[in-house]
Amino acid sequence: MGRNGFSRPLLLLAAAMLAAGLVGCSKQDASAPGAGGIAGDLKVDTELEKKIQEALLDAKPGSVVEIPAGSYHFDRGLSLRGNGVTIRGAGKDKTIISFKDQIAGPEGLIVYANDFTLEGLTIEDTKGDAVKINDGENITVRNVRVRWTGGPKTSNGPYGIYPVKTRNVLIEDSEAWGAADAGIYVGQSKDVIVRRCHAEQNVAGIEIENTINADVYENVATGNTGGILVFNMPNLTQAGYGSRVYKNKAFKNNLDNFGAKGTAVASVPAGSGVVINSNSKVEIFDNDIADNQTANVIISSYYSTGYFTKGGTEPGYDPYPRAINVLDNRFSGGGDSPDGLDLKTLKTMLFGINGHFPDVLWDGYADEKSAGKAEERICVRNGKSEVLNADGPHKYKDPKITTPQHDCELPRLPAVELKGRT
Repeated sequence: MGRNGFSRPLLLLAAAMLAAGLVGCSKQDASAPGAGGIAGDLKVDTELEKKIQEALLDAKPGSVVEIPAGSYHFDRGLSLRGNGVTIRGAGKDKTIISFKDQIAGPEGLIVYANDFTLEGLTIEDTKGDAVKINDGENITVRNVRVRWTGGPKTSNGPYGIYPVKTRNVLIEDSEAWGAADAGIYVGQSKDVIVRRCHAEQNVAGIEIENTINADVYENVATGNTGGILVFNMPNLTQAGYGSRVYKNKAFKNNLDNFGAKGTAVASVPAGSGVVINSNSKVEIFDNDIADNQTANVIISSYYSTGYFTKGGTEPGYDPYPRAINVLDNRFSGGGDSPDGLDLKTLKTMLFGINGHFPDVLWDGYADEKSAGKAEERICVRNGKSEVLNADGPHKYKDPKITTPQHDCELPRLPAVELKGRT
């Protein structure tokens, strides 16, 4: 190893990259992070692409693979299978890697590693997922932007920043634009923090799925189909619970749903601020949630998604939302133009053409066996906010305002603590 933990091959790589002069690169318009991308018809930076992949193959614990400032065009995804590695760019406005017309991958970067850090770069226009991190522990994604520069399209990659089956995960100060499923998605993981991120023009801005213990705070989710989602889907390796969604801004998430037909996210109605589906022990508090045209908060069951897996769900799958706590949020606007004929008709029937749904829309599905369990209630203590039970089990035949029955308290959830980080 060289000084400061750099191995000699990585030092040589960095020198070679700097000496190359970034030939064939073009400028990036940083003023429009969700669109534009690398201008012009660029040639693939084959030599640089090869050197970076070789550095990733040779990397040892403690290695730092530096990618200097510049705009690069790669046509093959990068991969890492080695613990204790950092990939570092010069900043998300300075180091930009385009995978437009990618021919192999399909991810921009796929990682199988523990103690992994990715920071300071932009990855754009991947054929599939932008950054996928599999089955690792102690994962950090910081100051990273992922985007599809052609705007929202079903043909975009499904996931932007995508840790799955991971533990002790921190995603911070990052952005996601244009994902055809979820911009920032953490699935089947444990002990997660997503903070100070921006998600826009995705189907789901930020999604926590089948994950145990997640804190999602100080993020901005706007211009998506659904702003922030906490889901539990069937037939996965674990059920999720224990998410806190707080101090976020989720506003104007009214983008038409462009998710691929048959996927779970394709069922999310445009105009959804925060959506809880079939999850338990979830807190939504101290957020600014506004102008989401279907509803600012939706609490629902798997039965309302319209998404059903072939062969049904595994034994023991719990389709109901339980122990949901909505309190001390700041709501405004929203609920005035819900997505889909059924919801439009329901809104007009109950509140008139110029009316709007209450801030909290519940589909009405509940487990009759646990009706008397205080610890599994849906509690809403949020000023004058009302709750509408849409009576989904009976196809909206008997919807009603049920605010008083949700005037309750639940034990507060503890903060997520990540090992070795604050």
